[in-house]
Amino acid sequence: MSGSTYDYDVLVVGAGHAGTEAAAAAARAGARVALLTTNLDTVGQMSCNPAIGGVAKGQIVREIDALGGLMGRAIDKTALQFRMLNRRKGPAMHSPRAQADKKLYQQEVKKLIEQQPGISLRQELVEDILTEKVGDTTKVTGVRVRGDALYRAPAVILTTGTFLSALMHTGEAKTAGGRAGEGTSSGLSEALTEAGFRLERFKTGTPPRLNSRTIDYSQAEEQPGDDNPEPFSFMTDQLTQEQLPCWISYTNDKVHQLIRDNLDRAPMYSGQINSAGPRYCPSIEDKIVRFADKDRHQLFLEPEGYETEEVYVNGISTSLPRDVQDAMFKLIPGLENAQIMRYGYAVEYDFSPPDQLRPTLETKFIGGLYFAGQINGTTGYEEAGAQGLIAGANAALKLAGKNSLILERSQGYIGVLIDDLVTCGVDEPYRMFTSRAEYRLLLRQDNADRRLTRLGFEHGLVSQDRFDRLVQKESEIEEALRLLDTKHIGQATLTKYLRRPETTWDEVAQQLPALAELSAEVVQQVTYDVKYSGYIARQQMEIDRQSRLAEKQIPENFDYAAIGHLRTEARQKLSTIRPATIAQASRISGITPADMALVTAYLQNR
Repeated sequence: MSGSTYDYDVLVVGAGHAGTEAAAAAARAGARVALLTTNLDTVGQMSCNPAIGGVAKGQIVREIDALGGLMGRAIDKTALQFRMLNRRKGPAMHSPRAQADKKLYQQEVKKLIEQQPGISLRQELVEDILTEKVGDTTKVTGVRVRGDALYRAPAVILTTGTFLSALMHTGEAKTAGGRAGEGTSSGLSEALTEAGFRLERFKTGTPPRLNSRTIDYSQAEEQPGDDNPEPFSFMTDQLTQEQLPCWISYTNDKVHQLIRDNLDRAPMYSGQINSAGPRYCPSIEDKIVRFADKDRHQLFLEPEGYETEEVYVNGISTSLPRDVQDAMFKLIPGLENAQIMRYGYAVEYDFSPPDQLRPTLETKFIGGLYFAGQINGTTGYEEAGAQGLIAGANAALKLAGKNSLILERSQGYIGVLIDDLVTCGVDEPYRMFTSRAEYRLLLRQDNADRRLTRLGFEHGLVSQDRFDRLVQKESEIEEALRLLDTKHIGQATLTKYLRRPETTWDEVAQQLPALAELSAEVVQQVTYDVKYSGYIARQQMEIDRQSRLAEKQIPENFDYAAIGHLRTEARQKLSTIRPATIAQASRISGITPADMALVTAYLQNR
């Protein structure tokens, strides 16, 4: 075979939200990285919603940032509206969300990648994965790209998004491609199947985009941003850009009847698409069928940028035919004369069920091969970015002979995400919710740096400047807590006084002038630490109990067939997932306490 050959430590295939975080993390951890993408103009592109964050997703972005990632810094520079969701609820439910200037965000991510030492960003179409057999194990050795050039590396991270054997649907019309105006990648699907990977199909969808000049906003409800917006990145001191409003409109009975009359032309209902879509982000067709009793559905009109008239219509994802989409908007208040700039469509694509992965996101079948993002059956930029960061870090750490970065469920939403994927698998596109986290009072968006930045620094992912900022903040928190414990009001310390539900920080600060000097960030942390100390202590006791279970290791080659009386289903699931610890085994769907008692007893007898 003729062609050029290039040598790197880590190859990242795909430059979306997972790929860019993977490449940057691997480079920060000391690896020489090649980031390969089919189109340099779409690095970090927002294929669907022009927004970052949201309920639970905002927590993930703060964690990515706490570990030195790109997403928080990029959105802080390029957002056109910031909102903290769930302010009326407790702090565990507070979730930051920002509307992005879609083009500026993509350009900012590309710039951060270009400026990161250790990354070569290259436009290439990857067609095959190269491996070699070493004894009983198979290891990755690189990739082959179109034109027969070879990239050699002992670690490869696939972040292919929705592009594996992708097919787009708008009504009866079908087009090969993973995003409007772009192609598909069928060669990699074939290579993975030949290597022994199970591949399945999911679908996702995107709504139409409208021309803002043709929308009558007087018939919509204005949704402004926060008066004092909070940044995503712990390194951003202040947000200064002008904020633009979003708007809310609603569907109605006429729209619903039009959709019902055309369900036989909708790919999801005509039999044209059979794969599962995201339950928590359904198409408008799905909403009309599943929630037949609702007489209207909310639509958010979200601007896509400062310098464009394009408006994203959140809440009306669809793959209905073009003529139905045209007719649909003519029936919605304020949108009767709206011009469609891009039609909605659905995408079907291959993914690899994530029970084929280790907690490091390295595949079980091929050493040095990692998967991150939608290839693992997830949905969302934030979930993709988190996986990319963990895969990139672990690829570089393994090459350097260092300990892996595996977050426990008690350490972060990222830990919950990856444990859910590798332990339980997926039967629909996975997205994060606060309800998935057992310890969400500890895993707040406001304390992600206190939870993760020190760990990131120890693994080489976090800069000295960021770490120094954390140390200074922790020192101020510690001093504030000491002051609260030493000053009394009557018989009670200020700590006990602040613990009362009705007591505010301002009332406490009046008792001790030194407390008035603290930054708002430190005040928030001290207040939460004190007011929720009882709940936090109880959660910590449960975490300690789970940690003792997690310490009980299960050998990787453990023979479950040797355990007498173990149910066949349990034997099959445990043999497939190969849990690393008793704690992980107990979380596998369908594994009972009786199964775990047999496994534990057998391990102890051995």
